[in-house]
Amino acid sequence: MQTSRSTPVVLVSIVLAGALTGPARAHAAEHAAGHAAQPNTQHPGQPGDARDAELIALLDRFVDALHERFPQWVGPSLGDERYNDRLSDSSPEAILAWEDRLRAFRSELAALDRAGFAEPDHLDADLLAYQLDEWLEVATLKRWQMPVNALSGPQVWLPQLGDRVPLNTPKHYDDYLSRLRQVPIAVGDAIDAMRLGIAEGRVPPRVVVEPTVAQAMSQASARIKADPSASPFFSPFRRLDEGDPRRAEAMMLVADRIAPVYEELALFLQNEYLPATRETTAIADGIDGPRAYEVAIREHTTLDLTPDQVHQIGLEEVARLRAEMMGVIARTDWPGNDTSWDDDDAKFSAFVEYLRTDERFYFTEPEDLLRGYRDIAKQIDAEMPKLFATLPRLPYGVREIPRFAAVSSPTAYYYSGSLEGGVPGWFMANTYALDQRPTYDMVALTLHEGVPGHHHQIALTQELEGVHPVRRLMGFTAFSEGWGLYAELLGLEVGEDRVDDGVYRGMYADPYDDFGHLNYQMWRAMRLVVDTGLHSKGWSRQRAIDYMLANSANTEVDTANEVNRYIGWPGQATAYMIGRMKIVELRERAQERLGGRFDIRAFHDALLLGGSIPLPVLEARIDRWIGAQLASD
Repeated sequence: MQTSRSTPVVLVSIVLAGALTGPARAHAAEHAAGHAAQPNTQHPGQPGDARDAELIALLDRFVDALHERFPQWVGPSLGDERYNDRLSDSSPEAILAWEDRLRAFRSELAALDRAGFAEPDHLDADLLAYQLDEWLEVATLKRWQMPVNALSGPQVWLPQLGDRVPLNTPKHYDDYLSRLRQVPIAVGDAIDAMRLGIAEGRVPPRVVVEPTVAQAMSQASARIKADPSASPFFSPFRRLDEGDPRRAEAMMLVADRIAPVYEELALFLQNEYLPATRETTAIADGIDGPRAYEVAIREHTTLDLTPDQVHQIGLEEVARLRAEMMGVIARTDWPGNDTSWDDDDAKFSAFVEYLRTDERFYFTEPEDLLRGYRDIAKQIDAEMPKLFATLPRLPYGVREIPRFAAVSSPTAYYYSGSLEGGVPGWFMANTYALDQRPTYDMVALTLHEGVPGHHHQIALTQELEGVHPVRRLMGFTAFSEGWGLYAELLGLEVGEDRVDDGVYRGMYADPYDDFGHLNYQMWRAMRLVVDTGLHSKGWSRQRAIDYMLANSANTEVDTANEVNRYIGWPGQATAYMIGRMKIVELRERAQERLGGRFDIRAFHDALLLGGSIPLPVLEARIDRWIGAQLASD
């Protein structure tokens, strides 16, 4: 990601497990108890397939339960507005009750007689079983007791809620007001969860909590106290007429309830929570021990890999990419190419120092950076039909990350939208510290976060037809982030015709953009090394930062934020390169077996039109697709 914060389509594999430490795109949901959901009456299936009635009924009830439990995330994804006036109930009691419901669904699923299942029935049942088993295993780690860090928590996701929900009718504004009334409850629930975590010895590393004090106080700043309309909670109401009574109520809520509760949160974090947090950074040093990291790797990669295996894969990829980067450096106009160097390490170090410090690679105005991303996005749009037979209907735009979150945020991330809810997707770009936001990364980053990356994949998943709605709510990090990283590689296949030496590099025709693309691939390879180093090999935070700076052109601010993210969200960063490697492996397999019959557009449809699925399921799906192509001759 950038995260991918990573999310989307609702990334329920993260949200429902109670992992409230993800980035903005995958912000965890918290819920409000409510009246019973009306049953979902849709029984979608594949043409010609008779779906099993008992399974469909279970899936319907499960989707309804998800919607009732996580209304602000599931509702927009499905275009269902029944609970638009509610926030999730994030109280400890509600979380434990939800875990009981998950266990009940798992038992009911296991009891179904599969003898008459059609292929879509088997796939839906297998995926739901996989997802439920994962959530229940993660639930034993009680991550909900650590709901706040620099990338997530009510101080990050709640102030941005107005950008994530539909606001197209008077009722939408009434519903949003109702949600604002519940903000103090959600913040109070987070404080209660943290106090329980302190009591049980389950607390995060201090380094990922320290920025949250300022984040919380930003919602209770002197400026907002003097003028509540300056609050992001109020911003949607600026569209209404001055005399609209909802404006006055929103101002009152900000002044009398929301700003005071965020001040309370900031004081709690400063005076009570920070002193209780850990100085250590490894998840294995926490109360749940090494098993917590093993679970995290399985959860995010969907594969049975050990930390040692992941670490070794990372070391090998770093070495491979480093050699390729040296070749690209030689094609640049960097003056150092005319200098004699003792070794490649010295040359690489000098080159990346040039990239980090030369003004030619940095904008000085936020709007110029945003305009640059928008220009690249439109160039890529024109290339999409060459790679894909199926394109989503939902558009996306480029928007800057809010300043209160930007200081601790990555370079960019993606927010999913909803065609049914009238909400576009958003590529969120960080305009803080522009001297740390180089231009040579921008092409790769746009490919990753926009199209053909996260927006393309996630919007297609939301628009799937002929599948049960539960499939549109599933998300697996290795699939979505693996696809995002693979999407960066697709930039090599479209765009400009040639570079000067006759080597086709597509969207990366400029050698600095090409180096930026390799730098992003290197970044994800280093994540395998650094994440496992931090959480299973005793690496210090500084060692992780030094390793990444020595092997990439990443800037110091971004590198420090990234390492903090790996500390706060163990295992998630390993999914990117593992997922990308599997997708590349499957493409090479298809090309080898199909030869001249290989169609890249058909292959991409086969990859994406099954929705977000675990890597083993994806591999089986592509193998079946290859077989079908061969049999069609």
